Amino acid sequence: MTYKTIVVQLDDRKESVPRIRLALELAQACRGRLIGLAVMPRVRIPAGVDGMAFRAEVQTLQENTNRERLADARRLFEDTTKGGAVEVEFHGVVADAAGAMSHELRYADIGVVGQRDPEQTIGDMYTSLPESVAMESHRPVMVVPHIGYSKPVGRKILLAWNDSTEAIRAATDALPLLQAAEKVTLLVVDGHKRDAEGNGHDDPPGSKAAGWLARHGVNVEVINDVSDGTDVGSIILSRVSDLDIDLVVMGIYGHSKLRETLFGGASRTMLGHMTVPTLIAH
Repeated sequence: MTYKTIVVQLDDRKESVPRIRLALELAQACRGRLIGLAVMPRVRIPAGVDGMAFRAEVQTLQENTNRERLADARRLFEDTTKGGAVEVEFHGVVADAAGAMSHELRYADIGVVGQRDPEQTIGDMYTSLPESVAMESHRPVMVVPHIGYSKPVGRKILLAWNDSTEAIRAATDALPLLQAAEKVTLLVVDGHKRDAEGNGHDDPPGSKAAGWLARHGVNVEVINDVSDGTDVGSIILSRVSDLDIDLVVMGIYGHSKLRETLFGGASRTMLGHMTVPTLIAH
């Protein structure tokens, strides 16, 4: 198992460069094909614009702006991937960002997207691109922080674990990365509490998962932690710092109105305050 087709979300801004570079590094390591997807918003006539001629003028202006931005995005993608020694292609579309990325990922193995705006509210009327894409495409999504990343990704990985279907999916989707890592830390939070609630197992929390990973050649160790009322996302971020982690892997599940991780509200902490790239899967 490996990633033979990687899709990276980009636009015409310099903030796209770190995630293009990460996607390129991943494509190089897997000898895969890299697709750059730039999405511009559909033309929308502002409320209050009257008159057919004026509305047509506004629409033409927006269409020209989109064409120019897509051209700039193509140049940015080609400049960043130049000399990368992998097959690359660029797709530029005018559409809904999450829908376009999810559709592209149907025919790919993994997506690379940018972190949502940390100030964006998640609730009934707001969702984030990374979580929406992961849930709609059912593909793993690598989320790159706004601040970029300062060290090679995938040497020291933290795998968030709680025996759920979502955690299993994330670990399976990330297996090529886990196998290539120097060290994988399987973090279990409140595992003994879940055992006390009756999962039917007598094994130490995380031990079966660690055994499965070890049989796949993963150098894995288990750390059990207790939340004591602390947000699990904060615990993960703390471990990222303590253990010099460069990549987090975690599963997510969805409610009808909220996007949350397998640890409940940890997504708001992790995807809002992430310090290293994070692979999420649903």
